[in-house]
Amino acid sequence: MSHHPTETSKQHLLQIAVFIFGIIIWFMPIPSGLEAFVAKLPPSDLEFTAQTSWHLFAIFISAIFAVILKAMPIFTSSILAVSIAVLSGTLSAKQAFSGFSEDWILLIIVAFLIARGVIKSGLGKRIAFLIIRKFGKTSLGLSYSVIAADMFIAPAFPSNTARSGVLFPIVNALAADSGSKVADGTRKKLGSYLMMSSMAGITISSSLWLTAMAANPAGAKMAKEFGVNITYSSWAIAASVPVLILFFLLPRVIMWVYPPEVKETPNAPQIAQDALDHMGPVHRNEWIMAAVFIGMVGLWVASSFVPAINKTAVAFLGLGILMLANIFTIKDLAGEGKALGTLVWFSILYAMSVYLNKFGFMGWIGDNAAVMVEGMSWPMAYGLLVVAYVLIHYFFVSQTAQMLALFSVFLGVAVEAGVPAELMALMLLFATNFNAIITPQGSSANVIYVGSGYLEAGEIYKVGGVVTLVNTVVFLTIGTAWILMIS
Repeated sequence: MSHHPTETSKQHLLQIAVFIFGIIIWFMPIPSGLEAFVAKLPPSDLEFTAQTSWHLFAIFISAIFAVILKAMPIFTSSILAVSIAVLSGTLSAKQAFSGFSEDWILLIIVAFLIARGVIKSGLGKRIAFLIIRKFGKTSLGLSYSVIAADMFIAPAFPSNTARSGVLFPIVNALAADSGSKVADGTRKKLGSYLMMSSMAGITISSSLWLTAMAANPAGAKMAKEFGVNITYSSWAIAASVPVLILFFLLPRVIMWVYPPEVKETPNAPQIAQDALDHMGPVHRNEWIMAAVFIGMVGLWVASSFVPAINKTAVAFLGLGILMLANIFTIKDLAGEGKALGTLVWFSILYAMSVYLNKFGFMGWIGDNAAVMVEGMSWPMAYGLLVVAYVLIHYFFVSQTAQMLALFSVFLGVAVEAGVPAELMALMLLFATNFNAIITPQGSSANVIYVGSGYLEAGEIYKVGGVVTLVNTVVFLTIGTAWILMIS
């Protein structure tokens, strides 16, 4: 009679495997290229060596590996990683915990709390029922409506984090009011599919508009140094064809690889209408919630023109008003443990990613990319560099950080290899957006969805990997042909 190991013993074996993997990487000889690259870096206030850079990589990759293998939750993996980084002297305490001082990470957490207000006030339920009444006959219809709404509002949001804060409460209410909840184990009925669809939608809505993500205008400015002038209209025209194709593809691809348990909901529109009739006219809390929500959105949009308006301060103001109106209370805060957990793991992984870049590891990767394409024809060099840029995002916890670290390096290498500068500049900027779902921490916009409980980190590595592959193939084939045709 064979003995099957229990789930617990399997997990212990996986944890031991991750630990051994980390030790092997830690004690491996440091690549000579990394030593040479770090030695050439200009002097800075940071004290580090090639060994520091390599050891940080060993800790970071082991933490990510643990989550991919489902050896431990992302929260556990990250707190073990940061403790090892500090106790081993790889990072100082100030460096390791620097992510906690980032205001935009706090914005994500406040978005969680405001989402609770949207649901509690009844506004989320009303919006959800209105969407279900119009598009609710199929899960696919709901997915398309969520992504279409995202693409419509995206040009007004220079922060995809803020945009996820607008979309998430609606998706959350759609899931809950379709009878799909985390608490009772029915997350996969519909909610998980809608959350994954909305996350995937943000990757293409951010690619479509120059103003849909903070790094986009910065990248366009950096492209000018290579003689490439990217305007609002040239960006939108170049992105339009691949993005529209992906708009039609992604909900179906996710339906195939990550299907909801309920696909057809023919009675949903009538149920939604009955529920709306039962709710009656819009009441006081809904009006207050709507006013706060619209006010926050208006100020977030204005923040792109008035730098003094801080997005996080706007979110805190909105939360404060909701608390004054008793729509969100201290008691509600007690039930938001997921928000605190998200703040911890994301802040840790963000800080480690930042220092991997500051310690020269990412620059060394960029140097290797240059060597990799030497002597190749430009189409081959172009394809390889774009794929490499997409895959490197596994190591970045910020799209903006990756773009700032590698955009000029990759564009310079491509131009040297004969790749048309405008094509490469646009494709790298699009890739900064369409690769964002490759990991749970691949974008600050992802984090609110991961923290909802509808999605597990391991599922995002799998489904996000498939979505990123589809995005990359469409942009590299149809997108490339379209850009070359219009330029």
